Amino acid sequence: MAQSIGMARPELVQVADTVARDKGIDREEVFQAMEQAIQKAGRSKYGHENDIRAAIDRKNGEIRLARYMTVVETVEDENTQLTLAKAKRKDPAIEIGGVIVDPLPPIDFGRIAAQTAKQVIVQKVRDAERQRQFSEYKDRINEIVNGLVKRVEFGNVIVDLGRAEGLLRRDELIPREHFKNGDRVRAFIVDVREEPRGPQIFLSRTAPDFMAALFSQEVPEIYDGIIEIKAVARDPGSRAKIAVISNDSSIDPVGACVGMRGSRVQAVVAELQGEKIDIIQWNQDPATFVVNALAPAEVTKVVLDEDSGRIEVVVPDDQLSLAIGRRGQNVRLASQLTGWTIDILTEGEESERRQEEFRSRSKMFIDALDVDDVLAHLLVTEGFTSVEEVAFVPVEELTDIEGFDEDIANELKERATTYIEEENKKIMAKMEELGVAQDLAEAEIEGLDPRKIIALAEKGIKTLDDLADLAGDELVEMLGEGLNETQANAIIMAARAHWFPEGEGSPASGEQA
Repeated sequence: MAQSIGMARPELVQVADTVARDKGIDREEVFQAMEQAIQKAGRSKYGHENDIRAAIDRKNGEIRLARYMTVVETVEDENTQLTLAKAKRKDPAIEIGGVIVDPLPPIDFGRIAAQTAKQVIVQKVRDAERQRQFSEYKDRINEIVNGLVKRVEFGNVIVDLGRAEGLLRRDELIPREHFKNGDRVRAFIVDVREEPRGPQIFLSRTAPDFMAALFSQEVPEIYDGIIEIKAVARDPGSRAKIAVISNDSSIDPVGACVGMRGSRVQAVVAELQGEKIDIIQWNQDPATFVVNALAPAEVTKVVLDEDSGRIEVVVPDDQLSLAIGRRGQNVRLASQLTGWTIDILTEGEESERRQEEFRSRSKMFIDALDVDDVLAHLLVTEGFTSVEEVAFVPVEELTDIEGFDEDIANELKERATTYIEEENKKIMAKMEELGVAQDLAEAEIEGLDPRKIIALAEKGIKTLDDLADLAGDELVEMLGEGLNETQANAIIMAARAHWFPEGEGSPASGEQA
């Protein structure tokens, strides 16, 4: 193979070393950028149709420029290919598929060629720098970083992190917080994304995890894993709640986070512009956890409804405003912290509601079973809530009620069964009158009883396909209270089951449908 014509250029090695050191990128990447720039200038001089390649010696900076031609049987492109016969004249040992390298004299860069080369090198160096930034910061998501405010654009803060820039958007700033050029800023990396304009490092000061990370820095027990942060809820700049648990029974998690005379929590409060922080002991029992989360309000009673994810909390009358908080802040943060929807009642409201439930259930038994108010009150007091329970409960449970003998129990069960049969006849007649299709009338879907089917039919939903075509929020709107969106979606998914062959249907495919 012929030797390339070249000339040592030690200054190129110095430039490559300087750029690599200043920009923090690999020296080899700088050399490759230079080679591409020289190659581009070479093609401009000798013709873009030719395969011109450049190489720089990594030790002495010698530039070698050459034209490459591939040996083929049939030439399709005369600029990059040649026949075996012609190639043999230059290299007798060459075979089909080999490459003939013709050295070219080093080019004298003109003004335009030099400018083009400079642009290519700058662009390549910038690309390499961006890649280095992305590689460095993509593994630092969920870390706290310190930086200086470089500039403020339309309320968004550009932060100089040293070897990269971070973006602190206006909605990620604590309310009433203002920064100016040169200010020191501490923020949390929430995301790092590669975008056409380069890697974007997104920062936040309002993320709940920012508070958790600050506590981890201030409380050695959290950093060491002795105390664990289970949940955080924030109303940025105003108030926050943080739930902690200790893995060591000898260490009080709340006291450790507060610190001596409140020193640890005050350090976090100062960083968050005076945000008030409630530190709460986490508990595996949802009721206890909710009671703790509503602090400083006192709670007298808790009723959980696991199916709907709701929890009812009863507080003394004078504690209601404290439990709810200003603009509902306390109950809202407690709900976010625990993951439960919290309904707050006063003792007076709860007592009044209990009495109303007692009256309405007693009246239901009086009307349905044709009994006097004494028997109805006894059934309600013993916890019976529906006629179905009376009809299908074992006789022994009824005879265990004081004043009930076997005759009364059997009579009540018989009357309850008769009432249910008559109600079912009325419901079937109503469905027939409304034109409800058989597939919907006979559908066995959890949460969809005959009364709900009638309510849907009155709104034009008369077949299983009609129901399957609905969205969750539409079903909730049609059936009103007593049905949340999760339950509605479950009903719709069950209604869509017949769309898929047996074994192929799945919740995921149903959602796509």
